[in-house]
Amino acid sequence: MQTRRTVLVQSALIAGTFLLPGCAKAREPDGGVRAGLYNCEGCEAVDERDPARLGSTTQIAGPDEPGPRLLVTGRVTTPDGTTPAAGVIIYAHHTNIDGLYANGDDESEWSRRNGRLRGWVKTDADGRYSFLTIKPSPYPDMTIPAHVHLMIGEKGKRRYYVDDVVFAGEFGVTEDYRRNQELRGGSGIVTLRDNGNGVLVAERDIILERHRA
Repeated sequence: MQTRRTVLVQSALIAGTFLLPGCAKAREPDGGVRAGLYNCEGCEAVDERDPARLGSTTQIAGPDEPGPRLLVTGRVTTPDGTTPAAGVIIYAHHTNIDGLYANGDDESEWSRRNGRLRGWVKTDADGRYSFLTIKPSPYPDMTIPAHVHLMIGEKGKRRYYVDDVVFAGEFGVTEDYRRNQELRGGSGIVTLRDNGNGVLVAERDIILERHRA
């Protein structure tokens, strides 16, 4: 099921633009905190797993899940863009090969709405994380690019989302899309590479957002 943020994106595309609420240019004066940073429908899902039980790598899609195998991986840093950020929770979810958030269960509202293909990791001492999954497809109505949603949980901070992972050179990842990125956590546009074992690799580094003190 589509989130409110997705509906806003779709409406912007139909109107011929791709400007999202809280874009990178909309900064508040108090220390560079992003306006609307915490406007995040579904970020409650970040806390649906015990951080003590999370590792830096998880498998979202098993070997029988249809679709090209995909490894979403990267390094998370503090807002300085250099210092590794350990212990950060990342919640990921995405569509299946048919472009649907399908086969969710009754665990929570977000397990129903986000579908079966979702997972959690906690960054290691070097800020590294990895999700092994399949490459999602665009929605059946082809309104926005194929994407992987990422939501962030820092200890003691309110939850927020960062720019979706999208794939350079593929449907919808146009120059307009590139120009109008929110740049939450840095750019989500990745260039896929094959690791030689039939797995596509998407390197998505994340720079954490600034928060109010």
